[in-house]
Amino acid sequence: MTEEQRAGIVVLLRKAYNMELETVCNYTAQSINLDGFKAKHIKDALAADITEELGHAQMLAKRIKVLEGVVPGSQELEMTQAGLQPNGNALDIVSVINGVIAAEEGAINHYQAIIDATGGIDPVTEDLCVTLKGDEEEHKRLFKGFLAEAMQG
Repeated sequence: MTEEQRAGIVVLLRKAYNMELETVCNYTAQSINLDGFKAKHIKDALAADITEELGHAQMLAKRIKVLEGVVPGSQELEMTQAGLQPNGNALDIVSVINGVIAAEEGAINHYQAIIDATGGIDPVTEDLCVTLKGDEEEHKRLFKGFLAEAMQG
């Protein structure tokens, strides 16, 4: 891999790392802020996903380091998940579910971009992102089920 390719992959990995940490923050907030009987399964799923998303961030950070990049600190992070921001309505599970689905779609798309960028160049990063993409697809599927259930009443 060339220096230019390595540097480009590090940029992509840093963005993925940022996305995972933002998801941890928002899932933490939503898993605590939601109230009500219908929210229980959603809160439990979010709480469980926090650990997995943090694990993703740690794997990405290690790969950034191996590729001789610098893992960003908090002041370099950019928060963009508008759909996952608490809206003050602790019973609004639909907006939270939609925010989770949007965040997972964003992660899936970004991991696919990394897979595309690393194919034939960096099989280790490619393999890592294939695994992480699969995890995000599972999360999305779970929350699509929650959405279908919530829309039934």
